[in-house]
Amino acid sequence: MIEFLQFALRFYKKNFGLALAIPAFIVLVANQTKDEERTWGVYKADAESTSYAPLSQINTTNVHQLQPAWTFVLNDIKPGSRAGNSECNPIIIDGVLFATSAKHLVYAVDAGTGKQIWAFDPFDGAEGGGVSRGVTYWEKGNDKRILVTGGDVLFALDAKTGKPIPSFGKDGKVSMNVGLRDDPETISVIPTSPGIVFNDLLIMGAEVSELYGAQPGYIRAYNCVTGKLEWTFHTIPLPGEPGYETWPKDAYKYAGGVNDWAGISLDIKRGIVFLALGSPSYDFYGADRKGSNLYGNSVVALNAATGKYIWHYQLVHHDLWDYDLPAPPNLVTVQRDGKNVDAVAQVTKHGFVFVFNRETGEPLFPIEERNVPVSHIPGEEAWPTQPFPIKPRPFARQWMTEEDLAHYSDAGRDSVVKKFRSMRYEGLFTPPDLKGTLMLPGTRGGAEWGGAAYDPSTSVLFVKSNDSPEIQSMKKVDAEKEAKDQTVFEQGKTIYMTYCVACHGKDKNGDEPNYPSLVGLKNRMTREAALDKIKKGGGKMPAFASVVKGKEKGIIAFLYEREQNSGKVTKMETGQTKAGADKYLNLTAYGHFRDPDGNPALRPPWGTLNAINLTTGDYEWQIPLGNNERLQAKDSPETGQEGSAGPIVTAGGLIFISGTNDRKLRAIDKKTGKILWQTVLPGVANATACTYMHKGQQYVALSVGGNKENPSGSIMAFKLP
Repeated sequence: MIEFLQFALRFYKKNFGLALAIPAFIVLVANQTKDEERTWGVYKADAESTSYAPLSQINTTNVHQLQPAWTFVLNDIKPGSRAGNSECNPIIIDGVLFATSAKHLVYAVDAGTGKQIWAFDPFDGAEGGGVSRGVTYWEKGNDKRILVTGGDVLFALDAKTGKPIPSFGKDGKVSMNVGLRDDPETISVIPTSPGIVFNDLLIMGAEVSELYGAQPGYIRAYNCVTGKLEWTFHTIPLPGEPGYETWPKDAYKYAGGVNDWAGISLDIKRGIVFLALGSPSYDFYGADRKGSNLYGNSVVALNAATGKYIWHYQLVHHDLWDYDLPAPPNLVTVQRDGKNVDAVAQVTKHGFVFVFNRETGEPLFPIEERNVPVSHIPGEEAWPTQPFPIKPRPFARQWMTEEDLAHYSDAGRDSVVKKFRSMRYEGLFTPPDLKGTLMLPGTRGGAEWGGAAYDPSTSVLFVKSNDSPEIQSMKKVDAEKEAKDQTVFEQGKTIYMTYCVACHGKDKNGDEPNYPSLVGLKNRMTREAALDKIKKGGGKMPAFASVVKGKEKGIIAFLYEREQNSGKVTKMETGQTKAGADKYLNLTAYGHFRDPDGNPALRPPWGTLNAINLTTGDYEWQIPLGNNERLQAKDSPETGQEGSAGPIVTAGGLIFISGTNDRKLRAIDKKTGKILWQTVLPGVANATACTYMHKGQQYVALSVGGNKENPSGSIMAFKLP
């Protein structure tokens, strides 16, 4: 930057004289500084979701000198609580860093010192929490706002003071439960990723339940000034809308899901917004939603001003695997026949990259519809084919044999081999089965919400992948029969063993850090707070409001070990679905395939970082990312680890990425995949980093999760000496 400004001063002086050169130079410096201090002013860097920064002060030659610049220690979770898991990607506007904490409070801090400017509690002292990946910024003249959600409420805050703007909605807030299908007083829709701004519109997706009775995940645009709902796109089409014919005729009345929880991308010039939609609900059984189920698991392009449909491409038909599109599409440019083509690249949980023409939706690499296995569960009609892109090849493992099973002990090996042989497994898209099904990639596999980073100078896409098989264990649920002659405590146990055991375990010990232990819950959370969390969900846990409705006493009695004095119950429901339809549940959803000692059943690597050239469709490199030293074999490569955070890439030739359980932040040479610098953080940074300029210095910052000493976590920034 300094060299550029010196050149500009000489240019103005030579052509316009000193009298005009100085004022022009001052304006140029001011504009350049403002631009540099907004290089990360949007979630994932920009509206195109590239996670790219055109900054090079920190580069491959000096990154080894990187050192801590400041730490903003959060203090909003009570001591002794479970460590918070922040997923926030901070944004920086004119020297101020805006972020949300693990508890979902909003902070503004000085980007150069880390000192707090203001804080806002959307829960007004209540328990709060839930996943929050960041905030959205909007301005018009001197009106500058932070748009953020807390629970099911959208807030507009004054960016200078952090106070709600009274003219927005009612007293600065708008209920996001209003405008969906069902009674806003009985539902709870909780966004997890920030929206995107187009002119005066905030375009939002949301997190909804993944169980029977879920709300539809309509996409909505709110007026940034007034909070008024301006348009709605029905992701489960209503009668007369395109795609309605891909569902049973009344499905729009009861089917749910098909939501954009991962984030939205925007082509500002064309005025097109791009969605990455999730699966229909229930995730693993679809007898009540026969058909391909548009716009489930689809990339969808809409007119950003009106919400009108432009094009779509469905990447999974009639999803039975919870293969949500996990991250916002990357808006990229690739070469075709010597010409630049603006495109959309979408990474998936099952390990593919699909690339489309941005204007038409035409695939830029061939996609084949291939036959896949049929379902054996009564009532289910799995879709007979699924799309397979010819290029790029998958970045996650999609097939395994007994040779791929790990061997940490003879007994452990025998156990996983026996389990492997007992299950139905016919490769990718093997549908859930009553005998148990192996699923690879699993629901946490392939790409996750951190998504990919795109380098415009090379057309290379960088994506973190998880290789994590899991087991689907389907069971028909007859809730009325199971509830017969039960006590309230036994009712709660039935709910737990049906819906909760897969993540929290039969002994309630959980599986940290993703699935917390519930042992001793009564010592750290009130019953009211626990019930609120169960109803609304949070983190990886969906909302269970429809499941516990009318039987709240039962689940609380079981979790808080209040077996005595519990009377009989006679009725139990599992959520709304098509009248008379059977219900099947996956009792081991979102779990891991492990040996009896808790070791991964699959040989490493369990996590990789991949560099894919989108012009050619070929790989530049692939490396394991993260390391479990306890399980790393002698003289073997690092094991790789699961992680949901995504990479960022810079003009300085670097990738920065965190998110693995070894608590490391790494800087990697984007050309070779070589690790050039790494540091151990005080907690797991399950969040995508950001980078920005402030007063002539480049910083790298990220949200860091909590630990025993400080469950609230922190925001940390690094810079050169």
